[in-house]
Amino acid sequence: MSKETSIALRNLFIYQVYVRNHTKEGTFKAFQKDLDRIQSMGVDVVYFIPIHPIGQKQKKGSLGCPYSIQDYRKINPEYGTIETFKNLVENIHARGMKVMIDVVYNHTSYDSKLLNEHPEYFYKKDGEFANRVGEWWDVTDLDYTVSHKLWDELIDTLVYWTELGIDGFRWDVASLLPMEFLQEAHQKVLSVNPESIFLSESVHGSFLRHFRNQGFNGLSESEIYQVFDIAYDYDTHPTFEGYINGKNTLNTYLKELLRQEETYPQNYVKLRNLENHDFGRFAKMVNGNHAKIDNWSAFVFFNKGCTMIYAGQERSDQNLPSLFDKDIVNWDGYDISNLIKKAASYVKDNIFAKGVFDLQFQDKDVIVGTYQQNDKKVVGVFNVGLETGYIHLDHVANGSYKNVLDDSEIAINDGKLQLTHSPLIFEVIT
Repeated sequence: MSKETSIALRNLFIYQVYVRNHTKEGTFKAFQKDLDRIQSMGVDVVYFIPIHPIGQKQKKGSLGCPYSIQDYRKINPEYGTIETFKNLVENIHARGMKVMIDVVYNHTSYDSKLLNEHPEYFYKKDGEFANRVGEWWDVTDLDYTVSHKLWDELIDTLVYWTELGIDGFRWDVASLLPMEFLQEAHQKVLSVNPESIFLSESVHGSFLRHFRNQGFNGLSESEIYQVFDIAYDYDTHPTFEGYINGKNTLNTYLKELLRQEETYPQNYVKLRNLENHDFGRFAKMVNGNHAKIDNWSAFVFFNKGCTMIYAGQERSDQNLPSLFDKDIVNWDGYDISNLIKKAASYVKDNIFAKGVFDLQFQDKDVIVGTYQQNDKKVVGVFNVGLETGYIHLDHVANGSYKNVLDDSEIAINDGKLQLTHSPLIFEVIT
């Protein structure tokens, strides 16, 4: 994508779905019934974690892990058929949303079609099929050094799904794949759909260091942006969780966010999310505290970058569904759908894509962020520590403002704002 196009991706709202656990039936047809509700929240992209047949050899749990794939071109029969999937894609498109699927090109299952037909494409250790990350014992790694025919097969598969109507790909552990392969794949996909979105699950820094220390090549976050439009936020995630768990200050986390402004290309887009299928439900992290859920959920939309929520997050589900078993999302929890709808709609404003972003550091555990574009400023105040008293707001004139999240009035007197437990976003004319 062009620089202008990629910057616009900061306005995206991505909704992550695990079909098996989204409904009691766990099928495409059952999921399709939820599309109107999903659309009503303002979702732009429906992202499915792997939809392919799952390996049964050395499987994890009772049903196996969706990231242990048997056949990249087939549909998991649990979910339906290729025809029911095509129908689902058409229905998502008809509602003005895009479709993204997972690409798992680091490894396959031990009973995969590719391994059966082309064992020479796979990594071996001491003469046996293996993987480079020990705890992933249900999968075996591909070896990109042995044959360009492997590259051709994988890229042809991407083209197949693109031609079927897929609008983008989330690349599992993208940092572990060769840059030259990624560049070739990107070029081929864009030749079919110039607007295709590439989202990188780039890995935590500690993971990358460990991987490299084992003698393997791994891509840094900065390198990832040579190909990908959006990258996961795993570089700041340790300090986010550190704050939630009382191991570091809020300002430590905020400083890491600002560091990204200095580290990455000017048009960088980060995926902002409080949870996904890999780490715990946010509502559980904060013991179901409604005010903390509200403030952090609003901030994740306000923060510079695009936003993703994991299905069930909008109902504050505290159970992280198992990847390996039937474990249905709990839809009966605290409902923040209206807050999400308000936030997702407001951050479509161009200022969130192109405005100058900044964070103000406070004495209290309160996030104050601003966007400035020409004579317009947007201020966000997120009382994540549920503090009381007042904070000072720099360069905000005294007066009354409207909170775009709930239309309540905000009063600024003597440059100070009295804190409440509600998230605030308001506009200032400078």
